[in-house]
Amino acid sequence: MKRNLFLLSLIILLAWTGLDLSAQRPMQQSRIIGWEDDNNYLASDRDKDGNQVVMIVNVKTGKKKIKKDYRDSRSELSAALPEGFRLGFGSPVNETQDAVIITLENDLWYFKIGNTEPVRLTNSPEQENNPLFSPDGTKVAYTRNRDLWVADVQTGEEKRLTFDATDKIYNGWASWVYFEEILGRGSNYRAFWWSPDGSSIAYLHTDDKPVPDFTINRVDEEDGLHGLNEVVPYPKPGDPNPKVKMGIVDINDASTVWVKTDESVDQYIAWPSWTPDGKRLMVQVLNRDQDDMQFILADKVTGEFSVIYRETRETWVDFFEDLYIMKDGTGFILKSYSNDWNNFYYYSWEGKLISQVTDNNWRATGISRVDEARKVIYFTGTGSESTESHLFRVNLDGTGMHQITGEAGTHSVSISPTGKYFIDTWSNVNTPSTTTALDASGKTVRDIVPPDQAETDASRIPRSEIVRIPSTDGFMLPALITYPLNFDEKGNYPVVFTIYGGPDAGNVRNSYRGGRVDFYAENGIITISVDHRASGHFGKKGIDYMHRSLGKWEMVDYIEAVKWLRQKPYVDADRMGITGSSYGGYTTCMALTAGAGYWTHGVASSSVTDWRLYDNVYTERFMDTPEDNPEGYKNGSVLTYTKNLEGKLHIIHGMADDNVHMQNSVFLISRLEDEGKEFTMMLYPGGRHGWGGAKATHNRNTINSYWLKWFFDKE
Repeated sequence: MKRNLFLLSLIILLAWTGLDLSAQRPMQQSRIIGWEDDNNYLASDRDKDGNQVVMIVNVKTGKKKIKKDYRDSRSELSAALPEGFRLGFGSPVNETQDAVIITLENDLWYFKIGNTEPVRLTNSPEQENNPLFSPDGTKVAYTRNRDLWVADVQTGEEKRLTFDATDKIYNGWASWVYFEEILGRGSNYRAFWWSPDGSSIAYLHTDDKPVPDFTINRVDEEDGLHGLNEVVPYPKPGDPNPKVKMGIVDINDASTVWVKTDESVDQYIAWPSWTPDGKRLMVQVLNRDQDDMQFILADKVTGEFSVIYRETRETWVDFFEDLYIMKDGTGFILKSYSNDWNNFYYYSWEGKLISQVTDNNWRATGISRVDEARKVIYFTGTGSESTESHLFRVNLDGTGMHQITGEAGTHSVSISPTGKYFIDTWSNVNTPSTTTALDASGKTVRDIVPPDQAETDASRIPRSEIVRIPSTDGFMLPALITYPLNFDEKGNYPVVFTIYGGPDAGNVRNSYRGGRVDFYAENGIITISVDHRASGHFGKKGIDYMHRSLGKWEMVDYIEAVKWLRQKPYVDADRMGITGSSYGGYTTCMALTAGAGYWTHGVASSSVTDWRLYDNVYTERFMDTPEDNPEGYKNGSVLTYTKNLEGKLHIIHGMADDNVHMQNSVFLISRLEDEGKEFTMMLYPGGRHGWGGAKATHNRNTINSYWLKWFFDKE
């Protein structure tokens, strides 16, 4: 249930409410797409005849001219392909942007601009997965039947690099739990990484045999009269993990050197990073308890390694997914919570701290650029206001800290090649999306899209505001409230909490919410999003409240938000709703059971209902195992509180959900039935952890009807 599931839940929620996901202002013809040089940026625009062109635009003056030699490499490749071949969204393109790998009828083809015909790389009945160019573009690596292969793009000659894959042993292909919780769904199960010189490939070797299988019974219409069983190794809390080790294979002789980690130790191994010379491989090794992280640096010839970085914590330590490897070979930059706030640290390959780059009591979120020549880092962070996002600059030695963006709100910035200028697109709850050119000091050079050009019908935009709600013990919880159109403080309005609620997954942001009026505002419903103490706004100390106690502090803080709302004369306490998906579905179920009496209505989708039923990597990170923390699992289970259910609970689940299994909702409805509790439920045959098409439309309409029926007695 990595962060991508939080984003998925937001997409589902937006689909429910009917919120338009398109641009939040009238479509601008000009779109900034890059930089020509330090003084001129590139913008996609239309000429006087309406043709799509790329313009060179001067930052200071706004003067434009057509860039005649501009190459849109993907469009050019697509146009050059012979008939019958199509450039897909995920088709890999080489670094020089003039060649592509196409998948056609489960085989791989290589095509380069200037060639008349593609080169066929594979000719097998099996499907090839995750083709990836070597850094020099001369080879392509991929997996077939869970083994690792490589092909020469000129000759089409294939070479098999690993030889022991089975239905439970994988080379360069991730197990389900690594795909979901460690490498992320964006990996598409890819678990191999080219060396910088293209001579070797690091890969995960995974043995899934120890992992218990989970069976998803497929009974939707297309699965036939007798149904299908989809069987996936799925470790639940306390279960055995897959056995994983890191190999380095030489593509010339297909020999593998194993990084010499102790295979008898239950641990997680992932996120390798090559040194720039390709001679050593840094690997992250995290113990099963997930409270002791080590960076090991292995020799690619011998597999011997040394520990160069270690981070421990009484609660948990996350994998470091966004390391920056210095191209000059001096070391790497990591983002760590070691002082309770995310800051950047610069380490040598020997494990020596070269500099603490930032030392702030607020959250750094990511590196935007490292200018190694000038020894400058550009990074994003919240600044002192945790609901905002800004761009900062700091020297590699930690001096010269400077905030570049100034206006309160959420900023997305494009940086010129040397950092002379910045194109800043920003908004806040009261300001539509605005684009401004800034100089190095952050001073405005030119308004590219002024605020008064960004929205045309303010009367159709609901008013939003960010407030802070006090907790019982001193946390000022951020909340985003959106009021109905034509809101009147003398009125009486229902409220819906739109919630996710997972650890370190806040969603209250000071950004504009314009666009087509959403369902709630149009129908006289106040919506509120609240971030609890462990959502990330209060650093790692706040996040750590959730250790061994999922479900507890969310309810404590959200109940305070309900009490705060009840004090408002325009809030109807008898119509207090809550909705969410995934972890938000869990939170919704907890609200109407453990939090009974505060919420009156809830819509819960794809919900975890008992943490014993979810995967072990995510759950044990926060809860440890059921054997070690039985009270935590009991207190964090919706099933513990079903007898308390008050109000109207609507349960939704995809029947083929491979992430949060429908088993969660089945356990819940069985318990509710045994308790004699009333509820409603909607199942989506074939639905995974979310769904699209006609079922998404049905889902949205059903939920909208739910709120209208129970809040306004409308059928």
